[in-house]
Amino acid sequence: MADFSMSRATTVDAPPERVHALVDDFHEWQRWSPWEGLDPELRRTFTGPEKGVGSHYAWAGNKKAGEGTMEITSSTPTHVEVDLRFLKPFKATNVTRFDLAPLDSGTRVTWTMTGERSAVMSLMGKLFFDKAIGADFEKGLASLKAEAERTA
Repeated sequence: MADFSMSRATTVDAPPERVHALVDDFHEWQRWSPWEGLDPELRRTFTGPEKGVGSHYAWAGNKKAGEGTMEITSSTPTHVEVDLRFLKPFKATNVTRFDLAPLDSGTRVTWTMTGERSAVMSLMGKLFFDKAIGADFEKGLASLKAEAERTA
């Protein structure tokens, strides 16, 4: 198994608390997640606490949206960590982390996904998935930035 890590970052003109509120509550992800528009009929299930550690989000949708679950496993004012499990169109378990660094003019947000891949998936990742996921992260961070700045 090969380890992988992918990160993208942006600077948001809003305080870390505002960004944290958008990331720490799965209900808020509908406002900025790059995957929310993939299936207008997406089925969502929220369980556990409304936000923070232990909150859980499951989705099931068309081929583009797939199916999976997320659970917040760690949350502090400077980070949110999520256990991410894809069930369809392929199975994978990853950790997604949002690091929030306060700046004089706002917040530096770094979105990182880590996990393990088999040799075949590692090659496929380098050829296809990494580019697509990186683009999704950039789109999501742009939406997160716009949402945080709009409501700051």
